[in-house]
Amino acid sequence: MPHGLYVMHIAIAGNIGSGKTTLTTMLAKRYGWKPRFESVDYNPYLEDYYKDIKRWSFPMEVFFLKERFKDLLEISRSEESVVQDRSIYEGVYVFTENNYAMGNLDNRDYETYMELFEDMTDAVRFPDLMIYLRSSVSHLVSNIEKRGREYEQRMPLDYLENLNKRYEEFIKDKYKGRVLTIDVDHLDYQHRPKDFGFITDKIDRELFGLF
Repeated sequence: MPHGLYVMHIAIAGNIGSGKTTLTTMLAKRYGWKPRFESVDYNPYLEDYYKDIKRWSFPMEVFFLKERFKDLLEISRSEESVVQDRSIYEGVYVFTENNYAMGNLDNRDYETYMELFEDMTDAVRFPDLMIYLRSSVSHLVSNIEKRGREYEQRMPLDYLENLNKRYEEFIKDKYKGRVLTIDVDHLDYQHRPKDFGFITDKIDRELFGLF
C-alpha cells in the first residue's frame, strides 16, 4: 500500500485513558509512520497538579504548550509521516479551557496563554487527519485502573466527565481540521485483530480513498 508517497501528520485525540498511546504505537507499526508520544512521565508539574490543581494549572499548561509546539515544529519539518499521541489543539481547547472554566486559571493567565497559542499555531498547518477516540467515563476509568499510574487514581469522576464534554465541543465546534471519530467503548484493538482492522479500514478510506 502506498503509504510513503506523501508525508503526513496524523494526530490521535481522546480523553485520559481512551487508548491513544496504544493506538499510536499500533498505527506506527502498521503504516510505517514515526510515532510521537506526549511526555506525560516527564512533566515536572504533573504529580503536583493532581494534588493541587488550582495552584499548578498555569505552569503545567505552559509546559505542555511548550512541549507540544516543539513537537509540532519538528513534525512540520519531518521528512517522514508522523502519528502523534495528543496534539497541541486538544491540549488547549480541552484541558486548558476546562481548567479555566473550573476557575483554576484566572483571566490574566488564560488570556496570556491563548495569545501565545494563537501566535504559535499561525506558524503551522493542521494535521492531515485527527483520529478522535470517543469513550464513556466508565470505559476511561477501567483503562486508568488497569494501567495503574498512581497520580491518575485520585482523579475525580466529574473531572473526566467535564473533559469528555470539552472533547465533544472541541471536535464539533472548535477544531477546523479533518476528523475521523471512532467510538472505542466496545473495541479492544490491542487484543482483537478484527477491531484493529475496523479502525485501519476507516483510516485507509479517509487517507487513501480505499474501499
